[in-house]
Amino acid sequence: MSKKVFSSEELATLSGEEINHKIIYENYSLLRSLGGEKLRREMIPVGKVCRTAINYFLSTTGPKKDEDKHAESARRKLVRTLSRVTPGECGDLPKCGEHGLVIGFNHPSLGEIARILTMKIDKMGGKETLFPVNLPWYEALSKHYEKLKMFGIIITPTITPSTWKKLNFEEGTELFENASRIKREFRDMYTNCSHEILKNGGVIFVAPSATRQAKVFKTPAVYEKKEEVIPTMAMLAKRLYSDPEMDCDFLPLGVLPPKNFKRGLNLHKKYKLIPGRVMTAEEIRKKYFKGNKVPEKLEGFDYEFHQRIADTLPKEFWY
Repeated sequence: MSKKVFSSEELATLSGEEINHKIIYENYSLLRSLGGEKLRREMIPVGKVCRTAINYFLSTTGPKKDEDKHAESARRKLVRTLSRVTPGECGDLPKCGEHGLVIGFNHPSLGEIARILTMKIDKMGGKETLFPVNLPWYEALSKHYEKLKMFGIIITPTITPSTWKKLNFEEGTELFENASRIKREFRDMYTNCSHEILKNGGVIFVAPSATRQAKVFKTPAVYEKKEEVIPTMAMLAKRLYSDPEMDCDFLPLGVLPPKNFKRGLNLHKKYKLIPGRVMTAEEIRKKYFKGNKVPEKLEGFDYEFHQRIADTLPKEFWY
């Protein structure tokens, strides 16, 4: 079935949540509507592979009359398969119990996503996990939204700087303004969903670089504090801890890719996932919030978080 296109009026009036609902349940494509049909088509094979894989794990496990046991069985089979095809080694994770956990990692390739997913399902079972997914990937996966939830995976759309650049909008046009608003609202949706999931003891994964980047610090100048770190983690922490009842920890996770790795999945090559020193909610509030007051800026938070990732890795991955 051909993807539906949002009208100009819909792009101007529908909220990010309403657009997302139509992507998931009504076969709409925001990419196609924004002039990104080429990006959408490039991801069609990914969508087909994901559909085949998800249906396989759900159809070959059971008992199907018991949804919880069926989901647990499917998760176990998924872990066994991914461990063979996309092998990884992970150090000990902190026991977060009922606390939520924010895990931030350096992002050298697509390969660590499969290893991180395996780690999460293996060590945390069906605990809800939120993955922000770049719009081309998101549209390829959106048909499987409800089935992914059986694996404890919740996806939410985001438009990364790379995709935004490829869409090549002309500034000042109506399309540019509408797309900018939707992009912001997608970001707010992610933050709101993060809050809900973490408050219920779930997990979220974040690549602070917002793009594939093997180095922890983008440049030597950033490491030397001559330029600022992208404030991804600080913005998230500020929004989360503005709720005085939020009690989640931040875990830096170093990703050590295999030798001669590429930007893709690097099948059958072993990654290492190395947990760093946890930044606990108590520590963060004491150091950056000065009581219950929410500061305008968490000065130094992002640098400290990035440094804790770097501490887990060889210096060649620092900058």
